[in-house]
Amino acid sequence: MKIYNTLTGKKQEFVPLEKGKVKMYACGITVSGEAHIGHAYQALIYDIIRKYLEKKGFDVTYARNYTDVDDKIIAKSNETGIPADKYAADMIEKIDRQMARLHVDDPTIWLKATATMNEIIDFIRILIEKKHAYVTEKGDVYFSVESFPAYGKLSHRNLEDAMNGVRVENDEMKKNPLDFALWKSAKPGEPSWSSPWGEGRPGWHIECSAMNRKAFGDQIDIHGGGRDLIFPHHENEIAQTESLTGIPFARYWIHNGLIKVNGQKMSKSLGNSLYLKDLLDRYSAETVKFALLQTNYRGDINVTDDLFPEAEKHLTEFYATLQAATEKFGALAGENKEIDAEFDCAMDDDFNTALAIGNLYGYFKAARAKIAANDKSVLADLNQIRTTYALLGLFREDPAAFLAAYGAKQEEIPADVKAIAEERLAARQAKDWAKSDALRERLAQMGYAIKDAKDGYTLTKNRQ
Repeated sequence: MKIYNTLTGKKQEFVPLEKGKVKMYACGITVSGEAHIGHAYQALIYDIIRKYLEKKGFDVTYARNYTDVDDKIIAKSNETGIPADKYAADMIEKIDRQMARLHVDDPTIWLKATATMNEIIDFIRILIEKKHAYVTEKGDVYFSVESFPAYGKLSHRNLEDAMNGVRVENDEMKKNPLDFALWKSAKPGEPSWSSPWGEGRPGWHIECSAMNRKAFGDQIDIHGGGRDLIFPHHENEIAQTESLTGIPFARYWIHNGLIKVNGQKMSKSLGNSLYLKDLLDRYSAETVKFALLQTNYRGDINVTDDLFPEAEKHLTEFYATLQAATEKFGALAGENKEIDAEFDCAMDDDFNTALAIGNLYGYFKAARAKIAANDKSVLADLNQIRTTYALLGLFREDPAAFLAAYGAKQEEIPADVKAIAEERLAARQAKDWAKSDALRERLAQMGYAIKDAKDGYTLTKNRQ
């Protein structure tokens, strides 16, 4: 099994620190707002990675955190008038509820910054003793970047590049503009804790290092997070942790891609955030997963208007095949080791869910042919698909129930519109491009958009 390691910039054979065991940590959500699709994607990816490692026989301890104190949470607290601790607790409860709807399992260990304060303070104290951090007259504590010569090794930047790549905090008491806060002195109206340097609260970067050490000790096998965390967050984690321990922090650094909406970066400032609750109110959890897992985890996902409707269409077709097989031959049973082996082959190559999902089209095409040919071996094929792909959270529903809940949407398109779409498909197959374009325009005038796919097309009603 090979994993792409951001630290080395290449795929490497996975060899854990301790044979048969894996210690894995993924940066979780800063609970300044409700969960959006980016949070869901990151949680889904590391849940799947954990489950696949377990399928390979590893004993996995997976830790994940909630950042429940930081500048954004304090800002929301001031805006709403809700105390910061209550605001964070309420938001965690809401996020947990939506993740449960998505059927993302809990990690082995949940961590929270506010429950790790003693460990954070002790971590900072040791860094000061080792001359890797310093205290200012105001009671702030900064990490000295120049004290860690390997700074930049994860993001592959030198100090000059780093200066150009991060917004530095302005403080005339900092020795170097790149130095980052480990402890922030208390300000009026902000939550604070007692420390040897006075009342204050931790900086963001030190929280993850201390939570990691609390869960696992000095070293872990896998550290994950979104690609936007490589610099400065994970770079700073490496600097402060390895300055304290003197040994490598994580053996493999894994980073998932980001979510874009119609080609733009998803952000609150652009008003294009897609909240998980809204998605799950409209689509099944399996539809959301199927849509997201069609892209390899390291790639960015561009969420277009037809991403989820198209995923729902394909899942409906797959479930219809499952139902047709059971209605004709009886319950699914048996196994097809080749299907399971092909799944493992895809996942062994840096958890390539895109390839695994792509294989489904061929499997179900073959299954439909077997059903038509009265070949009962289709039951073993489909049973294996359900068993194997359950790891991705797919095909867990009863086919009849899924089709009753979601298949009806496929019937909302009028028959005359479908007839034009079929006529256009025939024109494309005959390479009559002029007729194909004319029929596309006719569909558009009727209020429908058609998108070509390798197994036909997707037809959706235009939004008003």
